[in-house]
Amino acid sequence: MDKALIAMSGGVDSSAAALLMKNAGFDCIGVTMDLHNSGGETYSEKACCTASDAEDARGVCVKLGIPFYVFNMSVDFDKNVIERFVRSYETGETPNPCIDCNRCLKFGGLYRKAADLGCRYIVTGHYARVEFDKGLNRWLLKKSLNAAKDQSYVLYFLSQEQLAHTKFPLGEFADKSEVRALAEEHGLINAVKRESQDICFVPDGDYAKFIREYRAADYPEGNFVTADGNVIGRHKGVINYTIGQRKGLGISYSEPLYVLKKNVSDNTVTLGTERELYSDSLTARDFNWIMYPKPPEKPIEVAVRTRYHAKETSAVAATNGDGTVTIRFAEPQRAISAGQAVVLYSGDTVVGGGIIC
Repeated sequence: MDKALIAMSGGVDSSAAALLMKNAGFDCIGVTMDLHNSGGETYSEKACCTASDAEDARGVCVKLGIPFYVFNMSVDFDKNVIERFVRSYETGETPNPCIDCNRCLKFGGLYRKAADLGCRYIVTGHYARVEFDKGLNRWLLKKSLNAAKDQSYVLYFLSQEQLAHTKFPLGEFADKSEVRALAEEHGLINAVKRESQDICFVPDGDYAKFIREYRAADYPEGNFVTADGNVIGRHKGVINYTIGQRKGLGISYSEPLYVLKKNVSDNTVTLGTERELYSDSLTARDFNWIMYPKPPEKPIEVAVRTRYHAKETSAVAATNGDGTVTIRFAEPQRAISAGQAVVLYSGDTVVGGGIIC
């Protein structure tokens, strides 16, 4: 019997994934990551966490009759998620901490712990699918059948080895209501639990305040400038702004202004009009090709998503000599932000993805 480690957040999705894997005949172990050093014991079936989410996960495991562990991963979380989040804002980028958490913790540290426990698979409640293509001789990452919940965008970094040992049971469900109904049918305690929408370490959404407190530092004011360098006001520190932002600028101008760029080197924030927000191309670094064993030598036609919930647009992607990828859009795209992920698709299959420069 194959052994599977179920990454459990305490929500209905990961709990349903555990249920499905157990019903499919897998020898399951439920695991919750303690990301905030809240006191969970490590490698103990009696482990508990003061966080209610960990308690919910434990309750589900008791219901299913499977072992439950809490792994203290707070040091890794601080180093690979929070520190990267803060540093990205400090360097003028707009990060996606959920991608870093998935890459470094769930499919990094937790993936290695699964191997230590003799698990063949790691399982999460993500809405995505994994398939092996015999023609390509490649493991492929595909969109969920539930288009509204598809999470393939935040999983673009997965390697062939990881894909071969990962299962996403919820990818085959066309509607979230089916998942809740399944959980309720089997008496899972979190069948109707609300979904979490906020960044877990910034629950009030005030990321600038979080960064100041995390660093125990203030960030200097500087100049708002136009694209041609004219000073038109003062900003409150570059960490307070994101590309495309309009509200909260405190600038009176002849037409609405938006944040176009953040320049840390001279501590300026460039403002411009709506039409100046659009770009016809971008360059991405740290690119991971899933469909190809090596970067394609010729430009390829793809569909592109530049933000998690952005609509896809047609584009041509070409690999550069330094390993970066240049993507040229069929139509200009709004508010392209350095630090965000760009993910390429061919139909329902992820071609690859990287970080916008």
